[in-house]
Amino acid sequence: MSVSDRKRELRERVWSLLEERGAARFPRPTRGRIPNFQGAREAARRILDTDEFRRAQVVKVNPDFPQLEVRIGVLEAGKILIMPSPRLRSGFFFLDPARIPERLHGRAATIRGSFQHASKIGLEDLPAVDLIVCGSVAVTEGGVRVGKGGGYSELEYAILRELGLVDGETPIVTTVHDLQIVENAPVEEHDFSVDLIATPTRLIRAEGPRRRPRGIIWEKLPERRLEEMPILKRLKRWPRASWDAPSHATRAGEFNRGLTDLPRRCAPRRLARGSLPPRCPSRA
Repeated sequence: MSVSDRKRELRERVWSLLEERGAARFPRPTRGRIPNFQGAREAARRILDTDEFRRAQVVKVNPDFPQLEVRIGVLEAGKILIMPSPRLRSGFFFLDPARIPERLHGRAATIRGSFQHASKIGLEDLPAVDLIVCGSVAVTEGGVRVGKGGGYSELEYAILRELGLVDGETPIVTTVHDLQIVENAPVEEHDFSVDLIATPTRLIRAEGPRRRPRGIIWEKLPERRLEEMPILKRLKRWPRASWDAPSHATRAGEFNRGLTDLPRRCAPRRLARGSLPPRCPSRA
């Protein structure tokens, strides 16, 4: 059986188990999704209570429903939230809690609300990311993760890695139901591992080998992906030599020039890892 087939079998088993045990929550059915689960809020709180979260100033969180409470928590903590658009078709969204009324944090953290309250930003404007939160269908205690099969989380990480906005030490965490923790899971070349696993009942620090792809594996990326995701097509056209330097930080300023004024919002600025995001001046 191929690795792809083994992953598919594992997903089906976990999706069915969540439904059979009554742990699945809206939206239903769970099949084909990053499954929402009973206790997602409690799992999110475990992430929000970690040192990794406290230290982070820019947090990237997937847009799926079970991680909604994490996204709300990012905004309520006054941190910058980077949220990929669904299937990356509109690139990344930048949410600055200083520009969003507190009463609207919950709405802004939803997919629909992000289109209203976030700034859509290009590759040039993405800040360095201090913490990544991803959804999972299954995960081992050693940190091996299996997603829903679309490869979007892996591509999002690879894009940030290509740009030097994350590195091999950037922590990656996931929230899942206890039923989603499995003994073994298959791994492919493009997969990353997670460092922390939060469930409704516990926080697990993975002790398995850390896997961090160094970027996009272009030769294995189907051409249709470039058509579906303009952000990938643009990244592929950039001169490779520009991104082969040991540190992208020295080149960050070159891609931060000439930012356009975003309507009713402040254009996001490149942030050095560990620096505080600048606040936008109020408009007259």
